[in-house]
Amino acid sequence: MSVNDGQMIASRAARRMRWVGGWLLVLLLLPPLAAAAPLAERQVLENGLTLLVASRRALPIVTINVTVQAGSLWEPEGQAGLANLAALLLTRGTMTRTAAQIDEEVDFIGASLSSSAGRDSSEVDLTLLKKDLPKGLELLADVLLHPAFDEAEIGRKVREIRAALRKRQEDPGEVASEAFNELVFGSHPYGRPLEGTDASLSAITRDAIMRFYRDHYTPERSIITVVGDVEPKEIAQQLRALLKSWPKGKSTGERAGDPKPMQEKPVVKKIDRSVTQANIFLGHQGIRRDNPDFYAVTVMNYILGGGGFSSRLVERIREEKGWAYDIHSYFYPGLERGAFQVGLQTKNETAGAAVGEVLRELRQIRDQGVTDQELADAKAYLTGSFPLRLDTNRKLAGLISTVEYYKIGLDYADRYPKLIEAVTKEEVLRVARAYLWPDRYVLVVVADQAKVALPE
Repeated sequence: MSVNDGQMIASRAARRMRWVGGWLLVLLLLPPLAAAAPLAERQVLENGLTLLVASRRALPIVTINVTVQAGSLWEPEGQAGLANLAALLLTRGTMTRTAAQIDEEVDFIGASLSSSAGRDSSEVDLTLLKKDLPKGLELLADVLLHPAFDEAEIGRKVREIRAALRKRQEDPGEVASEAFNELVFGSHPYGRPLEGTDASLSAITRDAIMRFYRDHYTPERSIITVVGDVEPKEIAQQLRALLKSWPKGKSTGERAGDPKPMQEKPVVKKIDRSVTQANIFLGHQGIRRDNPDFYAVTVMNYILGGGGFSSRLVERIREEKGWAYDIHSYFYPGLERGAFQVGLQTKNETAGAAVGEVLRELRQIRDQGVTDQELADAKAYLTGSFPLRLDTNRKLAGLISTVEYYKIGLDYADRYPKLIEAVTKEEVLRVARAYLWPDRYVLVVVADQAKVALPE
């Protein structure tokens, strides 16, 4: 090791200790988690619906999350955007209520009601006061069981989506992200815009939306999570009465599987824009959520670029070089292999050098692993910050739905710190070598290309 390398490591360590020390002070003030307590009470209703209830009686507020196996992974070929459109239209009118009437009733009780779709699932979310729970549950059941999918509302929503897609093309970061996903995943649903394209939206009919709804919005494919001022038996009785007419599905449709493997060499896409800041994404396919290496990967990525000011990428490219205000690395695990991605913005003139440093850091963590101090700091933050994922009803409902949907287990809050603490330096090195590919990646650079010189 050279003198300069030693000074650089010492400087990094000092900055990391200051950052982690501040976080630890915050985390010490958080209330401790109840050991071994399940996140929620679980039961499966007669129609196959999974119900999860976590009583939190401190405030008279209730949050409800409905998660359905109806993400873009289940879209037919050529109909990208179908899952998103179906989800958004749930709250835009039922057989007995117009969209305006739903909005008025929600506003009258001071509630919030929304629906959305993702790659792996779709959701409906409701938050309201405990005293308005009967009315809120009735509204929720109506949008779940009796959506109208009115032609006028479909046309209105499609126009909104198309306008948003056009607007997105003005954002260099969005342009880079879209190109990155397409190159990493190809025609797989993870590789196309969730909202679809002009062409795919034109191919989606009301019949297609109705068919997607009938096939996928069924009770045995759904999870309802309730968090707040409720009693589990009471809320179960209420939901059982409101949703007893929700029939089980008959669909045998399969979701898209793992994306095709990437090429065995780097793929570079340059997109020319008249901008002063280059938008850069570099990465490749990553892991599924059920990968047993998930926790070792989490620790490794925290040290690499997921740990804010304590991460190597931030230390090198922001603190030492001054080339970027923000740089990060993420793994996006899903039902299928998601992406590993490094993202940053930098001046056009430093884009090439920044890419070179990113690749250098990927190779270094693969070749040399991490230090004892880096590992200890990562574990301290990841375990100590976990209570922040449970500090509101909305966060807790989201976490409960996630652990149920991905079959992680309702004892997750108790197991997570142990799983993180069990990660060793040897495991970090092993997963870095397994899941970081500095010699076969996708690189997308949206920039003023005349000013950019990328490394060979």
